[in-house]
Amino acid sequence: MDVSDRDVRHHHAADGHDVIQVRGARENNLREVSLDIPKRRLTVFTGVSGSGKSSLVFDTVAAESQRLINETYTAFVQNFMPTLGRPDVDALRNLSAAIIVDQERMGANSRSTVGTATDAHTMLRILFSRIGTPYVGPPLAFSFNTAEGMCPRCEGLGRVSEIDVGQLVDRERSLNEGAITVPGFGVDTWYWQLFAHSGLFDPDARLRDYTPEQWEDFLHKPATKIKVGKNNLTYEGLVTKVRRLYLAKDREAMQSQARAFADRAVALARCPDCDGSRLNEAARSCTVEGRTLAECSAMQISDLAAVVRGIRDDTVGPVLETLRDTLDSLVEIGLGYLSLDRESGTLSGGEAQRVRMVRHLGSSLSDVTYVFDEPTVGLHPHDIQRMNTLLLQLRDKGNTVLVVEHKPETIGIADHVVDLGPGAGAAGGRIVYAGDLAGLRASSTLTGDYLGHRVSLRDKPREPRGQLPITGARLHNLRDVSVDIPLGVLTVVTGVAGSGKSSLIHGSLGGRDGVIVADQSAIRGSRRSNPATYTGLLDPIRSAFAKANGVKPGLFSANSEGACPRCKGIGLTYTDLAMMAEVASVCEECEGRRFKAEVLAYRLRGRSIGEVLAMPVAEAREFFTTGQPRVILDRLMAVGLGYLGLGQPLTTLSGGERQRLKLAIHMAKNGTTYVLDEPTTGLHLADVDQLLALLDRLVDDGNTVVVIEHHQAVMAHADWIVDMGPGAGHDGGRVVFTGTPADLVASGASLTATHLREYVGG
Repeated sequence: MDVSDRDVRHHHAADGHDVIQVRGARENNLREVSLDIPKRRLTVFTGVSGSGKSSLVFDTVAAESQRLINETYTAFVQNFMPTLGRPDVDALRNLSAAIIVDQERMGANSRSTVGTATDAHTMLRILFSRIGTPYVGPPLAFSFNTAEGMCPRCEGLGRVSEIDVGQLVDRERSLNEGAITVPGFGVDTWYWQLFAHSGLFDPDARLRDYTPEQWEDFLHKPATKIKVGKNNLTYEGLVTKVRRLYLAKDREAMQSQARAFADRAVALARCPDCDGSRLNEAARSCTVEGRTLAECSAMQISDLAAVVRGIRDDTVGPVLETLRDTLDSLVEIGLGYLSLDRESGTLSGGEAQRVRMVRHLGSSLSDVTYVFDEPTVGLHPHDIQRMNTLLLQLRDKGNTVLVVEHKPETIGIADHVVDLGPGAGAAGGRIVYAGDLAGLRASSTLTGDYLGHRVSLRDKPREPRGQLPITGARLHNLRDVSVDIPLGVLTVVTGVAGSGKSSLIHGSLGGRDGVIVADQSAIRGSRRSNPATYTGLLDPIRSAFAKANGVKPGLFSANSEGACPRCKGIGLTYTDLAMMAEVASVCEECEGRRFKAEVLAYRLRGRSIGEVLAMPVAEAREFFTTGQPRVILDRLMAVGLGYLGLGQPLTTLSGGERQRLKLAIHMAKNGTTYVLDEPTTGLHLADVDQLLALLDRLVDDGNTVVVIEHHQAVMAHADWIVDMGPGAGHDGGRVVFTGTPADLVASGASLTATHLREYVGG
């Protein structure tokens, strides 16, 4: 049923140009979806995980907009761009340019900082070039990414590579005993002979017995011609040679052994010349109102905003105004605790998304479609209100704002809501409601039912079995924090973004014996990995296929004998474009099925290995009803991943899905402390109830569960709360409350207490 036309009319006249028309969308699990999305309005897309929200918003609307824009470039330019396939949809009309503001972490480019990513650094450079004293030069003279402004020693990176000599040699041994421990420098190798036969050292003397001159020659002697036998060869010190062999090369291109060595032996130290500021001497000497550019960049953004507000100079009025607006937006969105010199690659997914958002707020573009993926991730209820304000500001500039979101606070500001479902995977992919908020509340959909749903406080919190002490924690902004984490109960650690929650828990608990951290970070090697390989489910499946067909289990692995020879079992072939990221296209030989044709001919109860790996977890659970496969599939169902395909590449999973997958693997162990970082990410309100039941089960099995979380439902359900704050950055870093949720509601004075009180009372 297409209910959307009726519901859109209260916004618009019948003129079709005021709506984005989607007709017959079939991407992924979408079932011939047709709807009208109002333009220049804020539309929120809701529904359980796997219901088809992303397929509709990202893979259909945004993808087609991107493809059409790419087609406007010349054929020459298009050669360097990835070829985007047209989404599976009958018609899309009235699209505008789409800008996707997602939670992809910013690339680990060490030249990119919060300042360069938001243009705040550009404004500061203009400011210093115009009114700084002494005069140094144009704005480029203040850029650490140009030859004019960068520190020559570290080339604008702020860090220099220092080699740890302890990783290169064992000083207790002689050269003949293999004192050099660098890969490729073993006894009798070519490199070893240069040292042993150089005539500079006794090959039988232990390195610790070398004279200071010999030690200096051994490590640092510059390239020098020496005679070994009849040959004239070049000798250079070990550190000099290692630097040339290992540091001048791209780390990614090295073989794994060499890369592991380089990671171990090379430490990045703060550049001694510029003290980490990245700038050359001239740029460091210039000040505005007594502060250098480096000092401004290192300040907490909320403090820098106050400094900039105090600068009065009509000659740079417009620049000051733009800089003030950008800094104020960063503070407003809850990022005031960052500094402009913070590397972009160190930001969390939610932080990266909010930094991108600020960049777009300052944009002069209007009539653009902005697409957001759960913008409330990592945000305390206090910060969500700020985020909502920014979404509305983008809409009020005349833009169409599409938001995929679960939090009722953000659904509550929508002009229009599209609810997908009714279930996940094959049970989803339909529009169950489209219209305004009042209509959603009155509808009988899962989202409508749960909008007013409240989790109540526990009548009687569980009693701890003991304490896990944290003492004197000082990581990042923590102020010498000491706090006891109770054992055998569910503890929620909360506080506004930047208050020090992750620093406290990951910094103090991560790495301890018996502590399992299930976070949202990427899973290594995930292009070839999928839920079946990662959970160990593939092994019993392969054995079952081998037994049923009287052949070897190895045939049923896409990573070994059974792999399609063309794509090596990945199902995709990758074309490396020198100027851009590599582009993936479906393998023509196996059509993405990853296996050789003869392997796909084998059957287990009527299904091929390809068909089994295409099953979602829920379907596979009906197919494998006993033994080890059923145990693993039950765990995947328990963490709410019933809709995931067994063979789906891990690269396609969201952060929340990766976290729940890691949790499923570890669930078999008891007497453990589990640390979960925002496990409600990507979960519908109805799924949050399921998550709470899972956390209860872990605790009831004798485990300790510590959850870093902002979701009021999880806070209310906790046995114990540790609240960090009172603010962010240097205004945070302290424990402002520890106790039961009931105590927090009754007597707490923090921002968390205010919001939880409102939630429980509402």
